[in-house]
Amino acid sequence: MRIDKWLWVARFFKTRNLAADAIAGHKIKCNGEHVKPARELKMGDCLEIAIGQDVFVVIVQGVAGQRRPAPEARLLYAETPEGAARRLAQQELRSLAPVLGSDLKGRPTKREGRLIRGLKR
Repeated sequence: MRIDKWLWVARFFKTRNLAADAIAGHKIKCNGEHVKPARELKMGDCLEIAIGQDVFVVIVQGVAGQRRPAPEARLLYAETPEGAARRLAQQELRSLAPVLGSDLKGRPTKREGRLIRGLKR
């Protein structure tokens, strides 16, 4: 099975095109090497999948011909314990030290705009 199709079937990406774009952007490694979307995937291959700030390290345990519900898709791979521990540690660090401005939502109000203009003067 093609690696882009497997990533879509395993529900790492919503569409096959998004999976192919991630592969082209070097966000996916198979056995430590960057690959092309048409690469044939075999059982036992080790994939490093970077989605946003999270990096999943999984071992391919199966292939499926079509996209199935999430509980069935999770049976297609096993996340390595080291990869899971590293990913959870990174998530915890991000929650303890949020990115500056992450709490800002939308445009500033009139009052906030006046304060911003006041600071610029």
